[in-house]
Amino acid sequence: MAGDDEDDVVIEHPNRRKASSQLARLVTIVLLLASAAVVLIVSLGGWDTIEGAKPIQVAFIVLYVVFALFVARWSRGVLPMIAALAIILAIFGAVAAPAWFDRDGSGFTDPALSADVLGLLCTLLVALQLALAVVAMMAFRQKWNVEAERPREEKRRPEPAAA
Repeated sequence: MAGDDEDDVVIEHPNRRKASSQLARLVTIVLLLASAAVVLIVSLGGWDTIEGAKPIQVAFIVLYVVFALFVARWSRGVLPMIAALAIILAIFGAVAAPAWFDRDGSGFTDPALSADVLGLLCTLLVALQLALAVVAMMAFRQKWNVEAERPREEKRRPEPAAA
């Protein structure tokens, strides 16, 4: 019977057991959530002075939280998209940071947070995004999606030691 054959096979993902894969996954999730938090702080801190980027900032926050959930579920397919969006957000942060630092002069509307703090957060965001792009691409190279089938009754053999 076809159903019996499926019950006798166990699908394993050997690359997900590696310490390097688990670390890359954890670091990617932490960087995504930290980036979403920084964008949220910049958005709320400068809400009254931000001109037209509010929907984009909200979209980045939502996307990064959703991507963190996908990475937590070992989804490898979102990693290149994470790297691409991280580069785009790094460009936005690099453009926004000098503008926040220039708001120290008179005649500008004061944001909820100091303009210097918002400029510093944008600079931090650039560094976070560059790190996120690198880590996401390193995680993509680890091939989390590789599957191996083994019979259910077969005992798991120990993996050979890494060189």
